[in-house]
Amino acid sequence: MVKNALQAQLLKAGLVDNKKAKKLSKQAVHEQRTGQSNDAELKAKIEKDLQEKLAKDQALNLEKKRQLEEKTLQASVIQMISHHKIKDTDGELTYQFIDENKIKKVYINQQIYNALVSGSLLVAKDQGGYAFLPKALADRINEKMEGFILVNNAENKEAVTDEEDPYAAYVIPDDLMW
Repeated sequence: MVKNALQAQLLKAGLVDNKKAKKLSKQAVHEQRTGQSNDAELKAKIEKDLQEKLAKDQALNLEKKRQLEEKTLQASVIQMISHHKIKDTDGELTYQFIDENKIKKVYINQQIYNALVSGSLLVAKDQGGYAFLPKALADRINEKMEGFILVNNAENKEAVTDEEDPYAAYVIPDDLMW
């Protein structure tokens, strides 16, 4: 009555009795006839795990792609800054600005100083220092990625004054030399 060799060995060893062996073989035959087996549950679990793994892999791929695009954009902005920065800026005048809550001082010539004060030039971060860029280029860089433009005096000139301010008629120059 024992259908396979393993059951025969277990019976001989005394680990399983005849009644238990018959019950297991009948259960196996019944599962084969009705198609009710644990295989369906196992296949469903495997399919579910596969779907979860695919979703996780897609999320990781999207994150890697986003990081790569961000690095590419940052590299292109750095290249634009280094390619278009104004080269001959050394001079005797000092220009101070704030970078990461620290006051920075650069020495520039009078022409660059006047352009910075008027807002036609802007200060941007360059790899190890600072670069002076034309306003149009700086606006394009700021549209692509923020954080590179440090000083933009053109925005200060566009600020709206309060109508009830008694000193609104008096213009305060921001290029005073002490």
